[in-house]
Amino acid sequence: IMLRLLIAFLIVVMTFPTQADDRLIENFSSHPEMRWKFIADTVMGGISSGELKFNSERGETYARMTGNVSTENNGGFIQFRRSVINGLPTNTKGLKLSLRGNGQKYFVHIRTKGTFLPWQYYQQSFMASEGWSEKAMLLTEFRPSGVLLKKTIDPKNIRSIAIVAFGRDHEAKIDVRKVSFF
Repeated sequence: IMLRLLIAFLIVVMTFPTQADDRLIENFSSHPEMRWKFIADTVMGGISSGELKFNSERGETYARMTGNVSTENNGGFIQFRRSVINGLPTNTKGLKLSLRGNGQKYFVHIRTKGTFLPWQYYQQSFMASEGWSEKAMLLTEFRPSGVLLKKTIDPKNIRSIAIVAFGRDHEAKIDVRKVSFF
């Protein structure tokens, strides 16, 4: 009976979707500074400040964004963003991040072919706990920043992905070691 239970367990484990089903967008190796750009609200007169660094721990490289988000002077964000040149496959259901932070709320902003103005994006929030964890986000759960945008994201039209500290006065500290889609 133990052998049958073991076989049944192995069949379930082997047929369950695994991380191999995820398609890697970024693992921050091999010159990530060429792909990721730090942006603060100073581009529009805000006074938020911060920086993006790439670190290594236990053989894995990760991005670390730190800074002070201030809503003074019509500001309120810092972010790091990467372009997605040819969009994502049309069957993409969502994004997955491997991350840790300071227990604060952060956001993923996605820009598409249809987001022409700087304040247009699709957004989803998440909490960044102190230990490494994975956050899976369905594209259908991202919300447009305004009424002029389509309600849903077409994966093939994705043009950039950003990790954002946004919307309130706070100290930001977030590490991301992997970005993938599923």
